[in-house]
Amino acid sequence: MRNFLRRGAVGAVSVATTLALLLAQPAPANASSLDDVFAKLLVKQVTGAHAKQHLDALQGIADANGGNRAAGTPGYRASRDYVAGKLRRAGYKVTLDPINFVQGWTENSPPTLNQTAPGSKVYVPGEDFFTFTPSPAGDVTAQVQGVDLTLPPAPAPASTSGCESADFANFVAGRIALIQRGTCAFATKVRNAGFAGAAGIIVFNEGQPGRTDAYQIDIGEWRAGIPMVFADFAVGNELAAIPGATVRLKVDATLTLGTDHNVIAETRLGNPKNVVMVGAHLDSVPAGPGINDNGSGTAAILETALQMRHYPVRNKVRFAFWAAEEIGLLGSDQYVEGLSAAQRDRIRLYLNFDMVASPNYAYKLYDGDDSDAVGSPAGPPGSAQIERQLAAFFDRRGLGHVGTDFDGRSDYGPFIAVGIPAGGIFTGAEGLKTPAEQALFGGTAGVAYDVCYHQACDTLANPNMTAFDVNADAIADSVARFAFNTTAIP
Repeated sequence: MRNFLRRGAVGAVSVATTLALLLAQPAPANASSLDDVFAKLLVKQVTGAHAKQHLDALQGIADANGGNRAAGTPGYRASRDYVAGKLRRAGYKVTLDPINFVQGWTENSPPTLNQTAPGSKVYVPGEDFFTFTPSPAGDVTAQVQGVDLTLPPAPAPASTSGCESADFANFVAGRIALIQRGTCAFATKVRNAGFAGAAGIIVFNEGQPGRTDAYQIDIGEWRAGIPMVFADFAVGNELAAIPGATVRLKVDATLTLGTDHNVIAETRLGNPKNVVMVGAHLDSVPAGPGINDNGSGTAAILETALQMRHYPVRNKVRFAFWAAEEIGLLGSDQYVEGLSAAQRDRIRLYLNFDMVASPNYAYKLYDGDDSDAVGSPAGPPGSAQIERQLAAFFDRRGLGHVGTDFDGRSDYGPFIAVGIPAGGIFTGAEGLKTPAEQALFGGTAGVAYDVCYHQACDTLANPNMTAFDVNADAIADSVARFAFNTTAIP
């Protein structure tokens, strides 16, 4: 079969004929040689030119729908239908998985935050505190309970209050959670409080210079279903110091939810107890068509799925095209949240491809073992092996690569949060290319990897087609190898 591949016969015969010839060869001695043969075949079939046809289609969809493909718009729905249609015609089992997002939010009257016991005090809306957008409506009077507070605050931002579910181990359901701003997203804190049974949420600023006052902020999160506000440090510090402090917290707002769909496509063959998930977000920002972010990841995994449709995979492969990533990873987060423990256990790994064709690119691999990036911890066990598998592709081609942190900015976040190994490729966003990266990859140091990130100019003219072609091959290689062999993953 290796001689057959070298002769370049893939371009001359159909996929079905190619696979028939492959399967007629003597059986490989082991699974690893089988995944190597199929990986080489799929890489030959997944070309940048074919994948670009999907970029062309996504640009056309944006052009016909107000210039973007954002969540809740006709452009997103047309993108969804394009991808789902291609996959259905290829024979995949396709599901349109509904998810919710905030379509509208209006505050009808000023919020209330009053201390009612053991003393009495009225806090001033718009000065002492602000309603979080998009807080649900609610009116609750309950005791306040601090959650892993750091008081007095550390000299530099360091609080992890509410960042982990373990912070709420002793939280009494029905109380109002008092949470300090810190090192994780507001949305993470309020989600954890909601899961812990809080009746309301007060997040207060952390307390360092420049981090004392409250302000209006949209955190894009509403699913706790309870009223929530952002308060000055002085308010939180005062409430935390009063034993048994009880407050009335009221938000009067109208929240309107919309529905979009993830597109989930699964191979007919493969062991359903070993699921390899491959994902990319399908939506753009409202400002533009999102051809690099993330038409590039979408197009590459779509073409990979279409070309491997006849493959007799050993492990079930599930392709996911996520909705509403740009407004808080809502598609992937709601998908993972909806899985049972047994369903999560069947997912052996998750591969994420978000922005794989940045014009001033670097080949960045998610740093599964935290060996060469700084800041975020390593991924769940198995993530290091995924990184090594991806790195091997670039090494075989003599191409450099660097690590990038799991910083929570893309759809791998919900997977690693529940312990599913993850990895993937990223070519950079608004960050600046370093001199070392210029030496390794070319391009221009001191300039953003993608100067059109989240802008109207993220059109067909934006992606770097060399990076797109290389990464399409890398994606095909990794998907094929894991489709036939997951023994490297614990």
